[in-house]
Order: sequence, then C-alpha cells, then structure tokens
Amino acid sequence: MHPAARTRTTFRTGPTPVAQLRSRRIRSLIDADALRVLHRSARILLDDLPDLTDRLLAVLREQEPAYRTALENDHAATWQEVYRSLRHSVTSLLDPRGSREAAHRCTWRIGVARAEQGLPLDALLHAFRLGGSLVWQRLVEETTRAEPEDIRLLVHVATDVWNFVDEHCTLVADAYRQAERQLAWRRENRVRLLAAALLDGTSRIADLPETAERLCLPEHGRYVVVAVAGGRQQDTAPRGSAYWHSGVEVDYGIVLVGDEGDEEADRDLVAASALPADGRAGCRIGVGSVVRGLAAVGDARRLADLALSISPPEGGTVRLTEHLPEALVVSCPELGATLTERVLGPLLRLEPADRDVLLDTLVAWFACEGSAQRAGGRLYCHRNTVLNRLRRCEQLIGRSLARPHDVVEIGLALTARRLLRG
Repeated sequence: MHPAARTRTTFRTGPTPVAQLRSRRIRSLIDADALRVLHRSARILLDDLPDLTDRLLAVLREQEPAYRTALENDHAATWQEVYRSLRHSVTSLLDPRGSREAAHRCTWRIGVARAEQGLPLDALLHAFRLGGSLVWQRLVEETTRAEPEDIRLLVHVATDVWNFVDEHCTLVADAYRQAERQLAWRRENRVRLLAAALLDGTSRIADLPETAERLCLPEHGRYVVVAVAGGRQQDTAPRGSAYWHSGVEVDYGIVLVGDEGDEEADRDLVAASALPADGRAGCRIGVGSVVRGLAAVGDARRLADLALSISPPEGGTVRLTEHLPEALVVSCPELGATLTERVLGPLLRLEPADRDVLLDTLVAWFACEGSAQRAGGRLYCHRNTVLNRLRRCEQLIGRSLARPHDVVEIGLALTARRLLRG
C-alpha cells in the first residue's frame, strides 16, 4: 500500500500527479513519516473493525436497496462478509505484500457469491467504494484526533489507498462477471437438458413445473412439435409461445397452440407448419398433431419425426394430420413392404417397361380421384387406353377398382412402394 511496496500496475485513469522535485534523502524521510502515521491509525482501525462494519452497513442500508434486502434476509452473513472485506483492507495498509493474496481471495469470493445471489454489480461496486471511503475517512479522523499536525503526511499515501480500492473494484467485477457467465451457461445447459428430456419422453413428472418455467410455456397447454431438417430454424414465434431446441441433424420446435375449436388455434397451427427456416433448398419440415400438456411432448416429437420422414427429399412441409395413410405405412415399414408385395407383387414382377406403364396409370388414376378422362390428360393418352390398362392391372393383382376395400388396399400399397422403395 505504501510507496515502497505498492504494485506497479495502477487502475486509476485520471491525470498522474506531478512529483515535487526533492532529493532522494528528503523523499525517503517523508515516506517514512507518512508510513508511521498510516500504520498508527490503521492499528486503531483494526481494533475498531466491528464499529466500522456497523457504520458501513448503516450507509449501505440507507443508499442501496439491494443491500437492504440482503440484510433483511441474512443479516449475520452480510455482516461477516463486510467485516472480512474491511479487515483485509485495513490489514493491507499495514502489510501490503503479506496480505495481498488473502485480500484478493476474499474479494473474489465476494464477487462470485454476490453474482450467484443476484445482487446487482453496481450495488456491489458501490459497496466497495463506500468501504474505501469509510476507511480513508476513519484514517483521517484518527490522525486528526491523535496528531492533527500529521494530517499533511497522509497525502503521501492517499494514492496507494485509492489504488487499492480501484484494484479490488476491478477484481470483484471480474469475479462477478466470470461467475455470471458460468451461471448463464449452467442455466442454458439446464434448459437444454430439460427440453431434451421433454422431447425424448424421459422427463420426470416432478421436473415439469421447472421445465414449464424455464421454457416459458404453460404446463397444461396444447402443443405441436415441429421437426426441421436441412436448415437451421429461426425462432420467429413470440416469446412464451414456442421453444426451439437445436439438434445435430434435426431442430425441434415445441409450439404452443390455442384451445380446440378456436380460430386463433387454427391460425397457430398453420403458422407452426409454415414457420420459415433459413431458406435453404431441401429444407424439410414435419408438423405433428396436437397433444395436451408438456408431459405429452415426447409423443408429439415422435409424431413430428413421422411427418418429417414423409416429407419429400427436395424439401417442403408435411402436416401429419393431412397425411395419415402415409404415416400408417411409414410407422411400420415391415407391414408396408408386406402389403406392397401382397397387393402389387404380380404387377411388380413384369418387365420394367410394362410394369412402369401400368404403375404410372394406377398412380395417375388415384391422383385424379378415379377419373379416367383426367388421368388420360395427365398421361397424354385416350381415356379408353387408361381403362384398358386399369383392367389389366385388376386381372394381374386380383382386385377390383370398383370395390372400396380393394381401392384402399391398392392405394396403401402404392403409397408404401413410393415411400419405402428408397
């Protein structure tokens, strides 16, 4: 703290005082006298630390609402914290080198603890500056009381006292910000873990209230999950209506929708299915069906994955509720493959050229809702040609396009072949 032992690095930014020209011998004598006065007053302060602590806490209670709350919540712990900080400050006046590391550790712990407690950094820095002011004021008071003529000598150590205050303000701010970054990382990681458990369906019932709070979503709302592959999804939904979870290959949005039968809910569903990704070609989006409550989000995620698996490779949005037959096929590929072979097997074993013409005709007929005329227009042939091909298909597979049950089987078999052949 005194000039002979002061650190080479200072933290003040104002103009540097210009030293008076004097001989080395006179300078050393003045320093020795200044140190004698400083040490004499500091020893008195060290014996009077409890009163000094009370005085500082009284000022903090009056000027800093955050410390007023801290004192009301835990007066003893706050008193001890301030007492230890002041003790290290005064001890550093007597033995700067010997007490430096301990003082630094004390200040660092205070910065970390106050960050964890959520005390504002401005309030913490104000407390350190008030503590420095109070120590300096008491040094002046004790010197004035004991030897008034020695007051002038304190000027020679003032810079060192305030450098100490600046140093510890910087240190406590560094500790606070580092702890704050670690806390933010832990909070973000906790949110990711809770969201991942929710999407995986492994979330514990006891964790749902915390999950709802951290994701800013109601525990008992209605939700759809949106799965996005091939492009990073941007969270364009208002805060409190969606949470986006980034994955390795697929991003998931947990989207809150309105009440059933509500027009606004329908608009939300449409918005959820059309949320813009980053505009990359090939971005695929799958929108599951609605579930009730955060506890069911794992089921909603599986439904979104199912919708995503149906979406075309070139990109696009698939809402599961509009593609239920495809979803049924994809949800059990083994049965889909069996159905394809059972229904379309004889047709599939034809020569490729013949097979493809008949399959394309069946697909066009289904796409045109059973209209041979429209199917012919799509295939660039006469409707009679379409009808002849359809009759040949019926003969090969042993089913009739006039029977609803057979139509359902054939339609599902065509869907299974399209979705599963890759």
